[in-house]
Amino acid sequence: MPEFHVEVVDVSSCAAQLLTQPSGLSKQQVKQAMKKGAVWVSENGSNHKRLRRADKYLKLGQTIHLYYDPKVLEAQVTPAVLIKHEGDYSIWYKPYGMLSQGTKWGDHCTINRWVEQNQKPQRPAFIVNRLDRAAQGLMLIAHTKAAAAGLSRLFEQRKIIKTYTALVEGLFPETLVLNTPIDELGAISRASLLTYDSSAKQSLVSVSIETGRKHQIRKHLSGAGFAIIGDRLYGSKEADGDVDLCLVSTYLEFICPLTQVEKSYRLTDAYLPKLARLHD
Repeated sequence: MPEFHVEVVDVSSCAAQLLTQPSGLSKQQVKQAMKKGAVWVSENGSNHKRLRRADKYLKLGQTIHLYYDPKVLEAQVTPAVLIKHEGDYSIWYKPYGMLSQGTKWGDHCTINRWVEQNQKPQRPAFIVNRLDRAAQGLMLIAHTKAAAAGLSRLFEQRKIIKTYTALVEGLFPETLVLNTPIDELGAISRASLLTYDSSAKQSLVSVSIETGRKHQIRKHLSGAGFAIIGDRLYGSKEADGDVDLCLVSTYLEFICPLTQVEKSYRLTDAYLPKLARLHD
């Protein structure tokens, strides 16, 4: 995966022109890479920022960076779905495969970039909560810095109720509290059985978390002997590689930090295609 770093010594050439010769790419290819978040500009080795304007003229002393990975740039994702618009923030359904955070190689597959480009009218989009690439479900997107700060504080202070639905292997007990530490940090998940499919030997469970450790639900359920269907990281080696991870963020509840009004959002069964088979 090639990287190209060009110090600006020619202020008469625009950003796209500065990258075509050292990269060997066409101007159109460079423009596409810029649009998808693979081009950055820095000054004196710091303050790296994404650069999307191909016609931008840079200053002496700045450096333009291109991180070109065709596989990343050619990737496509299923569109996100708007659940509710609240003015300064909105609630979206993030599908499987869409990212919560980009990398230096691009950000066009992230939900905030998708929202920025597709909502009308166009507005800034700031990530408030995150879901794994393989997980699906509700995400909060702020459109002002004040909303982003206020909603983020609610998550930090654990003042947002979050509920997930998972399809797991085996017959799950009526209730189960999972508190195994994750990465040496305290972690608490509470799970309860919704329904059981005896023919498939799979359970649909509801999970609420009091902490937000990386892969917390996946690790807790797998460690208890109830791996999530489609979990290729923590599930059984015999897991069906064609099945997406059956973990969905289905419910959010909080007091809006801007209006002090209680808000709640719940996904309908229409957004749970992998779980609906239990009710066929």
